[in-house]
Amino acid sequence: MSAIPKHRRPRPRATRVLAVAAGIATVGALVVSLPASAGQDHSGRGKGGQKRTVDVQLLSFNDFHGNLQPPAGSSGQVTEKQADGSEKKVDAGGVEYLAGSLRTARKGNPYSVTAAAGDLIGASPLLSGLFHDEPTVEAMNKLDLDVTSVGNHEFDEGAEELARMQNGGCHPKDGCFEKEKDGKGKKFKGADYPYLAANVTDEKTGKPILKPYWVWKHKGVKIGFIGVTLEGTPDIVSADGVKGLKFHDEIETVNKYAKILDKQGVKSIVTLIHEGGVPKSQTYNYDCDSPGAGDGISGPITTIAKGITPKVDALVTGHTHNAYVCTIPDPAGKPRMVTSASSFGKLYTDTTLTYDRRTKDIVRTRVKSANHVVSREQAKAPDMTSLISRWDKLAAPVANKAVGHISADIPGRGAGVPESPLGDLIADAQLAHAKSVDPEADLALMNPGGIRSDLVFKASGSEGDGVVTYGEAFTVQPFSNTVNLVDLTGAQLVTGLKQQVSGSNEASPKVLQVSDGLTYTLDMTKTGADRVVADSIKLNGKAIDPAATYRVAMNSFLAGGGDGFAELGKGTKSLVGSDDLKALNDYLTANSSADKPIAPPKADRITIVK
Repeated sequence: MSAIPKHRRPRPRATRVLAVAAGIATVGALVVSLPASAGQDHSGRGKGGQKRTVDVQLLSFNDFHGNLQPPAGSSGQVTEKQADGSEKKVDAGGVEYLAGSLRTARKGNPYSVTAAAGDLIGASPLLSGLFHDEPTVEAMNKLDLDVTSVGNHEFDEGAEELARMQNGGCHPKDGCFEKEKDGKGKKFKGADYPYLAANVTDEKTGKPILKPYWVWKHKGVKIGFIGVTLEGTPDIVSADGVKGLKFHDEIETVNKYAKILDKQGVKSIVTLIHEGGVPKSQTYNYDCDSPGAGDGISGPITTIAKGITPKVDALVTGHTHNAYVCTIPDPAGKPRMVTSASSFGKLYTDTTLTYDRRTKDIVRTRVKSANHVVSREQAKAPDMTSLISRWDKLAAPVANKAVGHISADIPGRGAGVPESPLGDLIADAQLAHAKSVDPEADLALMNPGGIRSDLVFKASGSEGDGVVTYGEAFTVQPFSNTVNLVDLTGAQLVTGLKQQVSGSNEASPKVLQVSDGLTYTLDMTKTGADRVVADSIKLNGKAIDPAATYRVAMNSFLAGGGDGFAELGKGTKSLVGSDDLKALNDYLTANSSADKPIAPPKADRITIVK
C-alpha cells in the first residue's frame, strides 16, 4: 500500500459568529448545558488585559452520505417535539440549505470551527455516487468544513481511493470527470480539510494511514481533534475496502493520542468518533439527560464515552444516524458532552466550548450544546445550487443508460402492501447474485425500507416506455449496501422472520421481501411473534428444519442486525458480494430485453391473513 501524502493546510476563512437567524436554525432546539460547579469564576483578565476565557463555537454534523440534493420522503425529515408534547415531521436537509445554516450560525464569531464525524461520502445518491463522491468533497470545501474523522463508508472503495479524496487527482479508472477550457481533464483538487483516522493503520508499517489528530489554532486558542472510526469497520465493509488495514480499539486509541496532545501542550481536546448510540426518543430535540445525565441514550457510544480519558472534553459521534445531545460521565465521573446530528445534513449541532487561556483547557461546566434543523424554508446557497447544476448535467448520460426492460409498473415503495412486486424482484436479484458468488446460496431477504421507489413503465425521459434506466434503478436502491451471504440455522431464520412483527417492529411491522421458493403465512389477526405461523414456513415446498443450516443472502444493513432484525445479525461464515445496485442491474440486464421484458412478480410468496 502506498503512503498517503501529507494533508494540505485548509484555506483561510472569514470571521464567524454564534448569532443564529430566528426561524431557521433555532426551531425547536433543546439546549443542553453541563451542570455548573459552585464558586467557579473564569471572568478575570489575563496578561495585557486579555479576557481569560473565550467561547469557541463548534459546529458539527455526521453521516452526510453525499446527499447534495434534499433527501426525498421520510429520509428528508426529522421529528420535532412540540411544546405541547406532540410530534411534528419537518422537511430538512440538502447542501444548499446546510451551507446556509452553517454560514448563518457563524456570522460575527471570530472563534468558530466546523467538524464532522465520518461517512460524509459513500452510500451516496446518484449525483455524488456516480462521480466517486468528488461533488460532495467539493461541496464540503465550499461550506468550510475544517476537519472530519473517517467513517466505515469512507473505506467503501479502499484506502487508495480515500487517499485520493484527501489529496486529489483524477480517478485511476474513470479519469477526470470535468474538462478545462482547453479540453484537458480538470484535476480533482481533493479535500481542503483533513480526514483523521487514528485507529486505522497499515498492517505492514503499523502507522496510521491518515493523520491521527489535528490542532485548530486561532488567536492563541488551541483545540485538538482526534478522529476514529468504529473498530468493527471490517465487519460492515467489503474485504477489498479494508485490505491491508488494521482497525484498533476506539478507547485505547483516543486515550493514546490524547496523552500525546497533552504533552504537546494541547489541553482542549474533542474526539470525532464514527460510532454512536440509540436514543430513547426519535425526536431530535428530546431531553437526553432525563431523568439523569445520559439516561436517554444506550448503545456502543455509552460504553466508549465512559472509557475515554477525561483529557477529552467533548465527543462528536455518528454512524447510527440518530440525533442526541447528551452528557455522559467520563471515567472520573464528570459530565461530558456527547452529540450526534442525525444524517444526510438534516441537522447540525452547535456547541459552545468555553476555553480558559490560563489553563488552556475547556471549562466543562460552561459547555452548552443543541441540535438545529437545516430548514428548507431558508434561501438556497447560490454556490451550492451552481455546483449541483454542474454535476447534474454530467450525470445525465450515465443516469439515462438502459439497464433492463419491464412490461408494466413494478410497484415497490408505493405498493402499499406488505409484500411488493419490486421487493420480490430485488430479493430474486440478490439470490441470483449470491449464487454467482456461492452456488450453495438458498434464499434471500430484503428489508422493505431499502426500497426507495417504484419501477415505472412510462418513460421518464427519452428512453422509451418500459425501459429501466440506471438512474431509475439507482433511485430504487441508492444506499450502496453490499449483498452479504451468511449461515443461519433454521431456528435462527424462523426467529428472524418473527422479528418482523415483534419487539421493536411490533407496533409497525417491517415485512421482509423474500426470494422465490420461500413461502409462509403471516396472520395479522394475532399479536407479536405469533403472527408468523412457524409451521407454514417452507423453502421450495419443504418445511424449514430448525437444526439445519441455510445459506442466506441479504444486504449489509440487514446482516448487521438493522431494522430490529438482531437475529439476522448473528449469521456466521460471512461472505461479502458486490453492491445491491449492481445485483439489481445485472439481473435486469440478464433477464429482460425489449422483446422479452420482465413482468411484475405476483407477490404471492407471503400469505397474509387479516
